[in-house]
Amino acid sequence: MAGLRSGAGAPSGRRRALAAAFTVLPLLLLTCCVRCVESSKPSNIIVVLADDQDVQLGGMMPIKKTKALIGAAGATFVNAFTVTPLCCPSRSSILTGRYPHNHEVRNNSLTGNCSSALWQKGPEAEAFPIYLSKQKYQTFFAGKYLNQYGKKEVGDVAHVPPGWDQWHALVGNSQYYNYTLSVNGKAEKHGDSYEKDYLTDLIVNRSLRFLDDRSPQHPFFLMLSPPAPHSPWMAAPQYQKMFSDVKAPRDGSFNKLGKDKHWLLRQPVNPMPNSSINFLDDAYRKRWQTLLSVDDMVEMLVKKLDSMKELDNTYIFYTSDNGYHTGQFSLPIDKRQLYEFDIRIPLMVRGPGIKPNQTLQAPVLNIDLAPTILDISGVNLSTVNVDGQSFLAQMAPSLRNGTAQPFFLVEYTGEGHPTTDPACPKLGPGLSQCFPDCVCEDAYNNTYACVRTLDSKNNLQYCEFADSESFVEVYNLTSDPHQLENIVKKVDPTILQAMNQRLIKLQSCVGDSCRNID
Repeated sequence: MAGLRSGAGAPSGRRRALAAAFTVLPLLLLTCCVRCVESSKPSNIIVVLADDQDVQLGGMMPIKKTKALIGAAGATFVNAFTVTPLCCPSRSSILTGRYPHNHEVRNNSLTGNCSSALWQKGPEAEAFPIYLSKQKYQTFFAGKYLNQYGKKEVGDVAHVPPGWDQWHALVGNSQYYNYTLSVNGKAEKHGDSYEKDYLTDLIVNRSLRFLDDRSPQHPFFLMLSPPAPHSPWMAAPQYQKMFSDVKAPRDGSFNKLGKDKHWLLRQPVNPMPNSSINFLDDAYRKRWQTLLSVDDMVEMLVKKLDSMKELDNTYIFYTSDNGYHTGQFSLPIDKRQLYEFDIRIPLMVRGPGIKPNQTLQAPVLNIDLAPTILDISGVNLSTVNVDGQSFLAQMAPSLRNGTAQPFFLVEYTGEGHPTTDPACPKLGPGLSQCFPDCVCEDAYNNTYACVRTLDSKNNLQYCEFADSESFVEVYNLTSDPHQLENIVKKVDPTILQAMNQRLIKLQSCVGDSCRNID
């Protein structure tokens, strides 16, 4: 009887055990899912930062593979801007997420705080790589950092900015051959062998090696900063005969007189002499040629990520530090001006949650790159001192909520020489970047601040110069996209007053106040 009772009771006991198991199972699965999410590796991030690549004058034409592999596979921002159109202050803004008036890098000189001791002790010690390192990212840098980096007065090559695990930084300004690198704080000299020394290729080769040697347990961040298409425009041997029939675009403001513009734009010879036009056409072709190696770089990176099965978990940003001009308003070649050709930059991004083939209209600034990168990495942005804001929401609305900036600042501090240029004695002191025929691209009084608004109703630019004239330029870019007519004397005075007040607020803004200008 006892055996029978035991046998008869067994199915009931099994049912109770099974019922208990099915009750516990969802809890176990839920716990597992939470732990999986908590332990899952954050997304990897790569930034490719070109040097002086314009977007207004055809600068994106040569990089067809990049546009297919990043732009078509993700988002292209057609209204991306630098907050200052010069290498060192712009790169400082990218690293810190701050306007120049807050990181205090004014131009490309040591006295202008480019990679100075003041920069190293302050903004550089708070740049975004430090936060990524704290988030357990494996960090890698290769290429041009800041124009005065590696100078003996400011730490020489031994100075490695905090936050970087692997450091392969160019000493000084862009070069393709015959340069020195700081490799994790030690000098490495390079010559003129294409196979060993061509900087664009060296950067990508070392980045691929870093990816091979990385720890798969942690995410990675790579910043690749090739010299192209910056002067001295030395293309790889296989590309030196490309684009032989290409010339700088002749439309828009090309070879136009800088009428009603600040003094520096009124002084070029117009029409331009043939010698200047031939020179800028040659520069334009060579710039395109150098970009073909950058295009190869992006292709190699994407293929590597695909082979590692990391492509779908990696955000890839492609951008430039500033735009460029070749003949606009009769200025031969350079940047440093407030006009669209110098302040608009390329920006394409692909990555998790970003739908392909997006063309996004909302304005984005280079000071927005740092907070976007930190947003992706999981950093709480309220704990970071930045003037920009994350644009992750614009690329992948399902991941974040956010709004575009209705007003933003473009500011620049002109560079000049205290003595008169011997070739241009009539122009006096205070000028720099002078070409033949006394056409100078910069001057002390080429110091300006602009407020820009770009939305469905307004597309305006208002600029004030710190010069003896207190010169003002105003453009309606809807009716005048090439900025041929300064409408300061025609526009409604109430609009001028409103723009002036916004400019005053922006020039003194810090952090959150930079993102909330009405």
